[in-house]
Amino acid sequence: MHAGDSTACDGTRSMPPPGAGPVPVSELVEGTSLWTDAWRRLRRNRLAVFGGAVLAVIAVLSIAGALQLASQSASPFFNWIPDPLPHRFDITNLEIANEPPSWSHWMGTDILGRDLFVRLMVGGAISLTVGLVSTAVSFAIGVSYGAISGYLGGRTDQAMMRIVDIIYSLPYIFLVIVLVSIAGRSFLILFAALGAVSWLTMARIVRGQVLSLKNQEFVEAARCVGASEFATIFRHIVPNTLGPVIVYTTLTVPTVMLQEAFLSFLGLGVPPPFSSWGTLVNDGVAAMAIYPWQLLFPALTLAFTLLSLNFVGDGLRDALDPQMRKE
Repeated sequence: MHAGDSTACDGTRSMPPPGAGPVPVSELVEGTSLWTDAWRRLRRNRLAVFGGAVLAVIAVLSIAGALQLASQSASPFFNWIPDPLPHRFDITNLEIANEPPSWSHWMGTDILGRDLFVRLMVGGAISLTVGLVSTAVSFAIGVSYGAISGYLGGRTDQAMMRIVDIIYSLPYIFLVIVLVSIAGRSFLILFAALGAVSWLTMARIVRGQVLSLKNQEFVEAARCVGASEFATIFRHIVPNTLGPVIVYTTLTVPTVMLQEAFLSFLGLGVPPPFSSWGTLVNDGVAAMAIYPWQLLFPALTLAFTLLSLNFVGDGLRDALDPQMRKE
């Protein structure tokens, strides 16, 4: 049940005012839903379309990098996958170290003779996975926490929000250093560190939306027909908060990726021989005076990805804005 439905507790729907007459069939046929209308406006946003095209290309290259990672996996569930790339990301060859871009190595090689283009694709698979997984954790925890807090209200809401404030006050870089010092560098620790802070803002956004929706008529109708609190929250209220949530989710991915790049730049990111885009930027900084391509290509790739994600996020924000439907 979504916003806009008007059902009384006795199960009857409210009738149109006298004299209003039947709704013309043409209006029923031509009417569009929120999502259809939003998709139409999103396609008219040139920057959002450009960002989506760039992300599609980067996603294809990152998938190729992920296939190489899977083909080299020790797990029998993945090592049957063929390697689609001409070079290995982890094989060193000092004879071709620091080569400039050429037909053999489109983006040159690094200080250990590894193909930079292949390492960028593998790094893209790692960086995008970190961003998407951490954002998924943020979505699951933040939406559930914020919806429950806003719906229950009162002292429960106050206590839950104070917990959010306490976690907000802890610098996440300190949390990462502590986790890495205790458990060592690993993907799991990286996901835990980034996911531990990325859901806080999501919870606040959802809480605010739920506070404004929980006394609406469609929620009262759900209670009247005997819906449980769980069903009322997650089947009726949460779907009506998805507009702002989707927008913030698209903006969370570049934020998390930038945080991961910062951690990798400090040496707290993914463990070697794996490399994210942040690790490649860090490696390129050390050699940028003599071999500038080792910094240029990773930095441009990261910048274009973050910029494209923000273009798509801004496009979704404009497309899902209720005020835009009036234009």
